[in-house]
Amino acid sequence: MNILSMSQTLFYLIEQQANSEKAVTYLRQQTEAFQRNPQVATFYRVFTAMPRFVGKQSIDLPADMNFALKRVRSGFSVTGWTLDRLARVWWLLQLPADDKSFYVNTIGQLFKAGELNELVALYSALPVLAYPDAWLFQATEGIRNNIADVQSAIMINNPFPADYFDEASWNQMILKAFFTDKDVTQIIGLDERKNARLAQTLADYAAERRAAGRSLPANIERLT
Repeated sequence: MNILSMSQTLFYLIEQQANSEKAVTYLRQQTEAFQRNPQVATFYRVFTAMPRFVGKQSIDLPADMNFALKRVRSGFSVTGWTLDRLARVWWLLQLPADDKSFYVNTIGQLFKAGELNELVALYSALPVLAYPDAWLFQATEGIRNNIADVQSAIMINNPFPADYFDEASWNQMILKAFFTDKDVTQIIGLDERKNARLAQTLADYAAERRAAGRSLPANIERLT
């Protein structure tokens, strides 16, 4: 994926939002300041303060922009996002990626310290961050936690798991999706990554629920 192209496309989408003039001005000012003096403290401050300066309204996603995003990064979607979430993902793309250690450590600290909405933005950004192999631990840990919004950010309309999870991690995610009543039809790669171990595990799970007189999760038959 071309980070510059994604950055430009996301910024154009921000510009298209209603009453986004204040947000656009703020983002341009912060980008110019960060480019002049690329301090990590500045990067963190802007990421954290984003909702206060750009707002939290739901974004409007025209069909042509949705198509344009998917051309830059296959499977990538911002459907249902708020403006602060969009702006935070865009801001992450402003961090220079030429030094892997610096890049991974800087963003990694955000994963460690982030509050809920910051974590949602970080996990939403996984498909467009540089060095995708470096984020596998964060992604699998995010699946294991019990924060529903974080789980959804990884599972729903996010191509990262389908592209990079190994079979065990993928299967764990699908099981967690069923256990937590996620809409599995919105998981990218659901059919393409079917496998025998997952099918057997889900069949056993379905049998247990039937034996207990409980209903089956929606769409579980699709994978068994």
